[in-house]
Amino acid sequence: MSVSRRSVLAGTAATLGALALPGTAAALRARDWSRAVIDSTMKRYTPASIGGWSYPLGLYLYGQYLFYRRTKERKYLDYVVAWYDRFITDDGISNGFTSLDSMRAGQMLPLLYNETGNAKYRKAADQLRKRFETYPRTSDGGMWHAVSRKGQLWGDGVYMAQPFLALYGKVFHDPKYCYEESAKNLSVYFGHLKEPAKGLIYHAYDESGTQPWATGPGKHSSFHWARAIGWFGMAAIDILEVLPADHPRRPELIEIVRFLADGYRRYQDPRTGRWYQVVDHGGDAGNWLETSASSMYAFTVSRAIERGYLPASYAPVAQRGYAGVLQKVSVGADGLTNIADICEGTNVGDLKFYFARKRLTNDFHGLGAFLIMNEQFTRYRC
Repeated sequence: MSVSRRSVLAGTAATLGALALPGTAAALRARDWSRAVIDSTMKRYTPASIGGWSYPLGLYLYGQYLFYRRTKERKYLDYVVAWYDRFITDDGISNGFTSLDSMRAGQMLPLLYNETGNAKYRKAADQLRKRFETYPRTSDGGMWHAVSRKGQLWGDGVYMAQPFLALYGKVFHDPKYCYEESAKNLSVYFGHLKEPAKGLIYHAYDESGTQPWATGPGKHSSFHWARAIGWFGMAAIDILEVLPADHPRRPELIEIVRFLADGYRRYQDPRTGRWYQVVDHGGDAGNWLETSASSMYAFTVSRAIERGYLPASYAPVAQRGYAGVLQKVSVGADGLTNIADICEGTNVGDLKFYFARKRLTNDFHGLGAFLIMNEQFTRYRC
C-alpha cells in the first residue's frame, strides 16, 4: 500500500541512533498514539462499515476499549457497542463457534455486560461459554484450532479463546471450570510447541502427525512465526491477570512468560528494536521486521515486569521494542495515522511462505496489538 507520509516522530534519525539507550521510549511519548490511531480508524470506518465478526476486529475493538477505560470518553465505548450490536440481539448471538478464531471477539462480552448491564451480552457470553463443553480436543485436552483442523493446535489459538474463558469465570462466578480449563490449555499447547534451546515456540502441532508440515517425532511445524509467539505471550499474561494468587497453575504460566521473554530478548533486532517475521532467521534474505508481533512482545515484557514475573533488567527489551514499533507509525497527507509492516493473516507454512506474506498498512492485527501495547506503556513506564 502506497501511503503519502510525513514523519510524526520528532528527530527520527536521532531516535534511531539512540535506540539502545535507556529512556528512548519515554522520549517518544509526546503524543497520545492510541487516540491518534483510534480517531483515524473511526474516520475511516463506521461501526457498520468496518467489517464483520472476526478475531482481528475483536482484537482492535478490545484495544479501543482499553483506551476508553483510560479516558472515560463515552464516544469510544459507543462505537464498540454499536459494532457488537450488529451481532448481539436479545436472544444472544447466532454463531456455531466452529473455530477458536471465531471466539476472540467474545472477549468483550463480559466487559460489555459490566459496562452496560444489558442482559443480552450475558446471554451471548453464556452461549460461548457453553460451547467450550462440547468443543473438540486432543487426547490431552488441547482445543483444536478449528473443527475442520482435527487434532491441530496452533500457537495463536490460545489467545483466541482462553482469555475469554478465564474472564468469564471471574465476571460470572464460574471459576472452577474456567480457570482450570484456560490455564490447562496453555500448558498443553506449550508442551507440544516449545523449543527449549531457543526460548521460542513453533507455529503448530498435529496430534496425528499426518500434516505435511508436522515433521519429526514432535509432530510440530518447523518454524517460529513471530505473531504466533506473540499471541501466546499475551494469552499467558491475560490469564494471569485473572487467576487467583493461590491457583495451582499460576507458577507454570509465569514460567511460560519467562521462557518467552528470554526468547524475545535473545532475538530482538539490535538496530530497530523490533522482531523478524520468522524470529530466528533474521539474517535470511527475504525476512522482514514485523510490527504486530513486535507490539505483542513489548507489551508482554512490560506487563511481566510490572507484575514481578520478570526482573527490571528486561526493561530495555520492552523500551526498545516500544520505540521500534513507534518508528512504523506515521501520518499521511490526509492527517490520518498509519501503521506499516503488519503481516496479513497466516496459515502454517515454510520459510518462503512466511517471508512472502503481505506487509500491510493499518491491518487490524497490527492496530489492535499496537493499542494494547500503547495503553500498557501509557499507564506503566518501565
